[in-house]
Amino acid sequence: MLTQAPSTHFSALLPEHLIILRSGRWFHELPRALSEQLTGLARTQQLATGEALYLRGDPPGGLYAVLRGTLGISGAVGGGHARSSLLTLLEPPAWFGETSLFDRDVRSHDVHATEPSCVAYIPQAALLQWLDQHPEHWRSMALLLTHKLRQAWITLEEQSLLAAPQRLARRLVTMAEDYGLRLDTTQSRRTLNLSQEQLARMLALSRQTTNQILQDLQQRELIRLYRGKLEILDLPRLRESCLMK
Repeated sequence: MLTQAPSTHFSALLPEHLIILRSGRWFHELPRALSEQLTGLARTQQLATGEALYLRGDPPGGLYAVLRGTLGISGAVGGGHARSSLLTLLEPPAWFGETSLFDRDVRSHDVHATEPSCVAYIPQAALLQWLDQHPEHWRSMALLLTHKLRQAWITLEEQSLLAAPQRLARRLVTMAEDYGLRLDTTQSRRTLNLSQEQLARMLALSRQTTNQILQDLQQRELIRLYRGKLEILDLPRLRESCLMK
């Protein structure tokens, strides 16, 4: 069950958290002054399963990075909860919340922890003050935003052009490659902590259709299904199944 109030307890960033942040391509490539400022301002926040980090309509509070666990970004048409969408799942070392740095507007979506999680939190007021004093670093913040925009356009293109089996396979490949966020692009994840219900919501497919496609991929020995997760057995062949025919 989703909770509405986020935790307000913050702790200092630990050395192991820095290792996680540096495994991400965006943070690794930051100018030293900006990366040091972010880590200097950062505090960690723990979230229980189902706990909200922030909700649609909340005032902008800052920038976040996932250090442990998984967070889901979701929304509902008209602001209701009868039919909600799951846009994406965020895992380490993903950064998010940067949109409000630019437009200073309220949060546009809900963010909940789908399992016990930990995030790094950089307060918006302090970060904006520093960026206003060092405007040359706004480009780095813009690169974080443009990566999300590029992924959004790709998703829209897939939604329009690809059949459901291809879209599903491509999403699995993209998740296995961590959406291109990691510095080491030679490695991919074999196990995805992803339920069939979550995958169906992310792709706007029925649970039945999603299950049929996954069962077909399993019969072809491309993946292996478990409760609440799946294992990718043959990433090259799974990537080939994404191609338009």
